Amino acid sequence: MKDAVRDPMFRFLAVLSIASTAGHQAWRNLFNNFAVEVVGLAGDQVGVIQSVREVPGLLSLLAIFLFLIMKEHRVSLLAIAALGTGLCMTGFFPTYGGIIATTLIMSFGFHYFETTNQSLTLQYFDEDTSPWVFGKFRSYAAAANIAVGALILVLSIFMGYKGIYLLVGGMVLMAVFWGLRQQPTREDTVPQRQHMVFRQRYWLYYFLTFLSGARRQIFVAFAVFLLVEKFAFSIQEITILFIINNLVNYFLSPLIGLWIIRFGERRVLSLEYFSLIFVFIAYAYVESRWLVALIYIVDHIFFNFSIAIRTFFQKIGDPRDFAPTMAVGFTINHIAAVVIPVLGGILWIWDYRVPFLAAAGLSVVSLIATQYISNDK
Repeated sequence: MKDAVRDPMFRFLAVLSIASTAGHQAWRNLFNNFAVEVVGLAGDQVGVIQSVREVPGLLSLLAIFLFLIMKEHRVSLLAIAALGTGLCMTGFFPTYGGIIATTLIMSFGFHYFETTNQSLTLQYFDEDTSPWVFGKFRSYAAAANIAVGALILVLSIFMGYKGIYLLVGGMVLMAVFWGLRQQPTREDTVPQRQHMVFRQRYWLYYFLTFLSGARRQIFVAFAVFLLVEKFAFSIQEITILFIINNLVNYFLSPLIGLWIIRFGERRVLSLEYFSLIFVFIAYAYVESRWLVALIYIVDHIFFNFSIAIRTFFQKIGDPRDFAPTMAVGFTINHIAAVVIPVLGGILWIWDYRVPFLAAAGLSVVSLIATQYISNDK
């Protein structure tokens, strides 16, 4: 792993991953208060903006066309530049239309960087190293989440929204200026196909990616809502859970990468999906607020196991397909983001347990599908 850390691409992607995570987390931390206190948006308008935020993820496959005109690591820099610019602009456009526009700019940057980040990691680090690298980047992201939360907490004492958006966005853009002076690429990497790739033999990767996105949307849309609505968690308690989750992920994510290397994708993903069956059932039926808080933390831990889906593809895919397939995969992962929140909200009104039981069912399907992964360890 020491060789991986010394690789210029590791340093390049690590810095940009921290910038991406910090910028996106700042947007999430500030959005609801800014939307209500400054812009005066209603609930339906906030819902529209949250849906708009997922559109760039659904369009991630279009990143393939950017690869025709610039190198992939330059696309990464362009994406971070868009994220930082979107943040800087947000405070200057305190209107419904303004937030939609700046959200789209920020979100395109975030999602397109994630696409190139995954692709470049698979290209530059072999299958015995990439799981650890993915885990390490998750660890850095967790630390960045905690840092940006603390920074906003301090800045909010003596600075308005416009100033905070501008400062954090400027910090993100500093990473771009740093990246422009770097030369992280090597000549020995496999050239990537610069057109859309969709192959039948990748069906299991596509299927697992779709199921992962669907389950994740149920968690994102309804887990915290359950804690607040049913168990009356305060904002302070939610914040404490947020800090605990990121502290755990900071230390555990690199270990998860090592487990994938040691035990293989099938065993790691089987453990994730088997456990998530009971996690989602517990969301539906647990009545103890402290037990449901523990379940929420466990859920976050198992989310990091999903990096095994990408490293599984690294083992079965043509090395020339890494970039276009990561773009297509990111789009597949976000298909559910368009449907799940709306459908789940309707089911929630009928019975709040139904979305979680549906997620448990998706976990069963994922567990069965995972058994088709070859036993490579």
